[in-house]
Amino acid sequence: MSVLARFRKESKYEFYNHAVKLRKEMTKLLLRDLGVKKLIRNIKVRTDKMEPQDADLLLGVMEKYQLTVFPGEYPLWIIEHFRTSMLSILRDMHISITRAYSIWAVNKVEADERRLCQDRAIADCESLLQELQLVIDILPVDAEKYMRYVDMVEKEIALLKGWRKADNKKNKSMPK
Repeated sequence: MSVLARFRKESKYEFYNHAVKLRKEMTKLLLRDLGVKKLIRNIKVRTDKMEPQDADLLLGVMEKYQLTVFPGEYPLWIIEHFRTSMLSILRDMHISITRAYSIWAVNKVEADERRLCQDRAIADCESLLQELQLVIDILPVDAEKYMRYVDMVEKEIALLKGWRKADNKKNKSMPK
């Protein structure tokens, strides 16, 4: 017999599961050039859905002017900069959570190391919020579309702080 969804408690590993979900969703956003484009960037020019004469015309123009990438409304280097930065922050957050979780503290030194990793993960989430704010300010994106990601990051911060608080209760009685 299963428990009704409204009576279920949040998993004690929810901070990890949510971090994985956040990383996946943010990566999908980055694949769409931070939401500037609706579709994921494709390296090759897709002509399979075009009529043959249109495909030949497009490929001919690309060859004539030696185009490999179509120019956009924004410089490509800024997208690459934000993408690299955000992927790095997401990776660091995930590493910090994994490290903190892998430490089973039995003394004060280990508890402090675990706490430090938890703090780093929270700091990474805050850095991610700052990067999202900068993207909204600089690129032609709809801020409302980013609220979903901001909410996900804020939820991750709350989950990590809850995990840290639960650890603090256990660590009070720990030997030095």
